[in-house]
Amino acid sequence: MAATMKAAVVEKPGTLVIKQVPVPTIDENEVLIKVKYTGICGTDWSIFTGKYSADKLPLIPGHEFSGVVAKVGGKTRGIKEGDRVTADINMSCGICFYCRQGQKLMCREFHQLGIHVDGTYAEYVKAPFDQVHKLPDNLSFLAGAFIEPVSCVIHSSKAAMVTHGSSVAVIGSGLGVLHGLLARLRGAAPVIVIGDNAKRLSLAREMGVDVTINIKEGKDPVAEVKKLTEGRGADFVVEAVGTPKTYEQAFEMVRPGGTIAAFGICAGDDTIKVRPFDLVLGEKTVVGSCAGVGTDWTDAMALIANGHIKPESMFSMIVPVEELQSALEQLRTDPSLFKVFVSTEISKREILSK
Repeated sequence: MAATMKAAVVEKPGTLVIKQVPVPTIDENEVLIKVKYTGICGTDWSIFTGKYSADKLPLIPGHEFSGVVAKVGGKTRGIKEGDRVTADINMSCGICFYCRQGQKLMCREFHQLGIHVDGTYAEYVKAPFDQVHKLPDNLSFLAGAFIEPVSCVIHSSKAAMVTHGSSVAVIGSGLGVLHGLLARLRGAAPVIVIGDNAKRLSLAREMGVDVTINIKEGKDPVAEVKKLTEGRGADFVVEAVGTPKTYEQAFEMVRPGGTIAAFGICAGDDTIKVRPFDLVLGEKTVVGSCAGVGTDWTDAMALIANGHIKPESMFSMIVPVEELQSALEQLRTDPSLFKVFVSTEISKREILSK
């Protein structure tokens, strides 16, 4: 194995360089993974622009990935060279109060692959062996690189505890499409997805969502949701955009006694106006979730491997790592794109769906 590898490094906000860097050195409890594909996430744009993890730069971003085990440490178990894998990106100390409560995301030592430590826009990445998941035989590498975002949506769905026959409104047509599908799988009705991308809203309907609302048509989403729920508002509202405006809409859209699932990430200094009066007398519940952990990953694999989630229609294209920056920029402006993957193994773009 060569001593260096090709990687995309965000050296400072706005500066992304493709360069040779050392191949990660693993310890006895880690594995080295040859990366096959990495999905572009909105977090990668935030890292590139300096909105997120600026104190961790220079950094190799990338965390939605699949690959093949290239090397294993001496104390690893259940994993061998050649295994097709992905890995839970969320790492913690394992012994603090939060870790022992099963809340590793709250750990003071919590860190994520590709967000706080070097990630997968590279030929190789290392991970603790107990974070690694072997891919089912019928799961493609592309589907394997989509497990992480599905796990995040599953984590949110579990936190909200959506019930059969309940109305669910999802604000956002990015991962909001998956939130709508998960609500449908949990037996909710009607499931409503709100967004401004006609193609993605069409895809949501193809996946079984009951109603879509395109805000570009001038409709008031709060009023439309109330029309669809006998004037009450939705039993559950998922905010999957991450702006103060859409969070305030979520509070207006949820019925008294209902639940808001906070999923979209705002800027650290963003605030919203909420009347405590409405929370108290309306007995509204707010649950937050930020990442899929533990069984969320195995649940995601089971749903994809058994065809309950068929993500291929969301896959737009694969680009060589040399085109990562242009792909990040294109995703900000091209409404025809959904999920874009990056690979160090190709030299030109491959279109998957239009």
